[in-house]
Amino acid sequence: MKRKVWVSSPVFYIITGAMLIMAGISWFWNRIVFFAELAVCVVAIAVVALLTEHFHVHVAAAVKSAQKVLSGDEYRALQNFTMPVAVVGDEGDIIWVNQAFQSSVSAKRESRGENILKFIYPKTLQQIMEDSGTNITVDRRQYTVFAAKAEYGSIVYFVDDTYYKEINREYTERRPVVALASFDNREELARDSTGSEDSRITSEVEAALIDWARSMNGFFKKLSGGRYLILTDEAHTREAMEKRFQILDTVRNIKAGERRSATVSIGIGRGASTLMEAEEWARKALEMALGRGGDQVAVKQKNDTYEFFGGLSKGVEKRDKVRTRVIAATLSDHIRSSDNVLIMGHKYSDLDSVGACIGMWSAAARALKKPAFIVVNRHQTMAAQLISSMESSEEGRIFISPMEALSLVSPKTMLIVLDTHSPDFVESAELLNAVPRVMVIDHHRMMVKHIEKALVFYHEPYASSTSEMVAELVQYIGDGVLNQQEAEALLSGIMLDTKNFVLKTGVRTFEAAAYLRGRGADTVQVKRLFSDSIESYQAKYEIVSHAEIMDDCAIACVEHDFADVRITSAQAADELLSIQGVRASFVIFPGDGCVSISARSLGEVNVQLIMEALGGGGHLTMAGAQLSDVDINQAKEKLIAVIHDTMAKAIE
Repeated sequence: MKRKVWVSSPVFYIITGAMLIMAGISWFWNRIVFFAELAVCVVAIAVVALLTEHFHVHVAAAVKSAQKVLSGDEYRALQNFTMPVAVVGDEGDIIWVNQAFQSSVSAKRESRGENILKFIYPKTLQQIMEDSGTNITVDRRQYTVFAAKAEYGSIVYFVDDTYYKEINREYTERRPVVALASFDNREELARDSTGSEDSRITSEVEAALIDWARSMNGFFKKLSGGRYLILTDEAHTREAMEKRFQILDTVRNIKAGERRSATVSIGIGRGASTLMEAEEWARKALEMALGRGGDQVAVKQKNDTYEFFGGLSKGVEKRDKVRTRVIAATLSDHIRSSDNVLIMGHKYSDLDSVGACIGMWSAAARALKKPAFIVVNRHQTMAAQLISSMESSEEGRIFISPMEALSLVSPKTMLIVLDTHSPDFVESAELLNAVPRVMVIDHHRMMVKHIEKALVFYHEPYASSTSEMVAELVQYIGDGVLNQQEAEALLSGIMLDTKNFVLKTGVRTFEAAAYLRGRGADTVQVKRLFSDSIESYQAKYEIVSHAEIMDDCAIACVEHDFADVRITSAQAADELLSIQGVRASFVIFPGDGCVSISARSLGEVNVQLIMEALGGGGHLTMAGAQLSDVDINQAKEKLIAVIHDTMAKAIE
């Protein structure tokens, strides 16, 4: 800056004098060196003289500008003004400051000649002029800075509002936050433990929650039913979020035996306007955390947004057949009061979706004697073989298109949605909006956007499949109504989602399979529903052969669309899991004007979290997503970025 030239000029003169003395000494030693040093001295003197003269001209112009900007009355008014004010030239140099600026902003140091950027960095003068108040911090003091353009420069005002900003920060950080915690698997651990062991586990979990509440300067209260209330503030909640809620790991380290651990789920209401609203948000967040499998924290914030932490462990099967019986009775009552029943699954329906629909159709049509139809898009189904098999043997027509279903809707129509709870993934969104009475039965982990108008929302994330849930319900609605083909349809759905009883398989899964086997389900016939054509088989292994492995994840891309690409890609994703060292697999394929991703895992990697980050969803071991306006390579880059981010968070 020019002021620095003025300060540095005496130094330049001293250095130049020293150079002249050295040149004089060189006269007696070497004449060539003497003339060279003399030439350098002359050039240095000329440069310093020119810079000094240029700065003198600048100072004169600045003073002239200050006189034009400020009249005598304005000068006196601004000089005594309690608010710090600076007059800035066109090049950003400070021309004049008042006493308030000198004493507070510049800390009694000379600031004239300095550039205004020294006090407003990282903002520029142009940005401050465009904004209606810019927050600036100078030496721990906080200002709101305003700027106005004058004829020959600019006037900058500094409003010292440190006190009010500190109050606002204190208010924000001390806003109350309500958290509700639930001991997820207390009943399961208690059932398999002795009385003393159960007491030890419970006391250790409660002690961990109490210590966590104290570390957040919070209030802890034990509620009934294995739930706990924690009151804390915004600052400590934000800190816990940055640490990704280490309380989950602390509780998980509490062991019951060699292989079982305690887990908790926590729902947090953050940013609510009242304590009542915060408590309501916390309850909704806890329901969301439990609906996603537990062992995680769900934070509900403004605008119905959620943040999730944890959720990396497998859910624990809950054996509550009382709830199943109550749901079956409620479902039966609603079906009896309906004129007709429409049953539909999700888009690109698979064996679990269609199999569950067939089981529910049997309960409604055979046991409850109500007209019932299954709504399916035949052009977008992965269970065409099962549909054809059912149509060849059943009397009457049970499968209809979404357009045909719309023509059957009446005020007393009942719509049962199976194997999905998201309005974006149902077979027909128009049908969902047209039917006033809706029931949902699903096993996928809870999504933020779900069907909210349901009369009954039977959501069991611990179940292996929706077919398993329907097989249990049918026993209470009308035991003995399933024939062999319907039992095989339900069994095929269970086998699909459990990968032939390998994944997500609990005691209730085998009980449901045993019931279906008792109803005549033939495992050989079920296996035939999974058979492929030679073309699909070749295409599947072509996809597998071109897969890449990174971060223990196999990623394969299908460059061109072909018949049954969705089924083949899903099967290829399953096949990739059999490769040694692969913990999750992803197959990217084109179709229907977008790029889709089929994701699978063996439970060590939660592919649902990865797919949710790409706008999709699903389950711990099986998920998917659809990406618009991207090609295969762009979708792959996005997927890799999300995988890296998810893996990094898991390590943290």
